[in-house]
Amino acid sequence: MSATEDTALYSGSQFRFLQEEQARLKMRLQELKRELRNCPQNKVPFPVPEVPLVFRGQTQQGTEVPKSLVSNLRIYYPLPGGSALVNFDDPKVADRVLQQKEHKIDLEEIRLRVQVQPLELPVVTAFQVSSQMSGQRVLISGLPAGLKLRDEELLDKLEIFFGKTKNGGGDVESRELLHGGVMLGFTKDEVAQNLCRIGQFTVPLGGQEFPLKVSPYMSGEIQKAEIRPQSMSQSVLVLNIPDVLDGPELHDILEIHFQKPTRGGGEVETLIVVPPGQQGLAVFTPESC
Repeated sequence: MSATEDTALYSGSQFRFLQEEQARLKMRLQELKRELRNCPQNKVPFPVPEVPLVFRGQTQQGTEVPKSLVSNLRIYYPLPGGSALVNFDDPKVADRVLQQKEHKIDLEEIRLRVQVQPLELPVVTAFQVSSQMSGQRVLISGLPAGLKLRDEELLDKLEIFFGKTKNGGGDVESRELLHGGVMLGFTKDEVAQNLCRIGQFTVPLGGQEFPLKVSPYMSGEIQKAEIRPQSMSQSVLVLNIPDVLDGPELHDILEIHFQKPTRGGGEVETLIVVPPGQQGLAVFTPESC
């Protein structure tokens, strides 16, 4: 058999394989269209990656509360002039200090009278979010941890892969690196829909191949939020501090006073003093809350 005959037989078998594959894809496309028509409009007809959520509202005794997944949360609390914020190691110490609303601090020649009260922060206890599925954007998830690629390199490789028509993709209009995934936006709606129908892809990244998941991209906006005051169990707010001492000296006197067991005090973790006539700002993060 000649080389020409070998080539002709190989091309013929390859052509038959492509015909069979095309017929199979057409049948699968018809099945997906029927599933899409039967799917309720308020449900997403494609698999969506799971997103861990944490409810930071009421808790019951004996229930373990996981650490917050909101890493950038910060609560700013303004401190007026003539005030101090005292954080104790033990919440029981704060309770004892608060039992006496007015504290008298004796100095050599004068007596300071200051008031203490609980510190309450505005905390979001419930919120309502409206979500919408994007027609031109997709979410790529399943990226391996420890991938040795710079952010721009990763985005470039994903854009190149999903920009090819042979991979079911098309022209990429926008891209964004998210926490735990990547968003890709396409110029045509049908590209995003086609990628979501396929769902699973094996993508070469950093010299290896990884299975990645493509899902519809969901965007949302907070429509309504419920905010309630929450008492900080280890903190007390000191008010009405007179303007009689310098800042460093006043700090030392207050710290010594609130550490005395005879005054109901105990070990002070941190103490911030705002002298009269000035303004302060205390910043709380989930770790300190």
